[in-house]
Amino acid sequence: MTDTQVREKTPVDFWFDPLCPWAWMTSRWMLEVEKVRDVEVRWHVMSLAVLNENRLDELPERYRDLLGPKGWAPVRVVIAAQQKHGDEVTGKLYTALGTKIHNEDKGATREVIAEALAEVGLPAELIDYAESDEYDEVLRASHNDGIDRVGQEVGTPVISVPGAEGDEVAFFGPVVTPTPRGEAAARLWDGTLLVAATPGFYEIKRTRTKGPSFE
Repeated sequence: MTDTQVREKTPVDFWFDPLCPWAWMTSRWMLEVEKVRDVEVRWHVMSLAVLNENRLDELPERYRDLLGPKGWAPVRVVIAAQQKHGDEVTGKLYTALGTKIHNEDKGATREVIAEALAEVGLPAELIDYAESDEYDEVLRASHNDGIDRVGQEVGTPVISVPGAEGDEVAFFGPVVTPTPRGEAAARLWDGTLLVAATPGFYEIKRTRTKGPSFE
């Protein structure tokens, strides 16, 4: 097969907040989908702190604490890394952060973020952006780019993919645990696109009976 015959991969835009365990589960599923479907994930930052900044008083105390200064630190560092070192570092840094925050249950402390930066070979001084608002405008723009595609009633992750007719198919989720692998990942992808691309389709939901399983 020549280079001109190689089929182009479909871009899948994925918005995440490193703090969200469910977004982390979905992101690992998308990496599985990349193996079994002709898709390529493009990673973008969104922020639960931005999403909830005007309704913190309505949230339980544990969420208010999480979405305060602690909630800004990881996304600020990721957006700074992206701006300074290119889009290609975004997914790598997310993987390092997510593994430490969720799989290793270390939380999103300054020390953990610094460890993640070192793991992917990024400059240690990027940790200073955890408490800097220098790239907040860019962060908000990235967040809004994702959330505007699906509406304010959802969280992270947001996924957007070109539809069969060239139109955009965007949705929140899917929320799933444990991460589907192999053909199970492919079936979930195919089914998700099928329902999400249906005109007028909005929601399928049932009560969660299990927490995220980081297998």
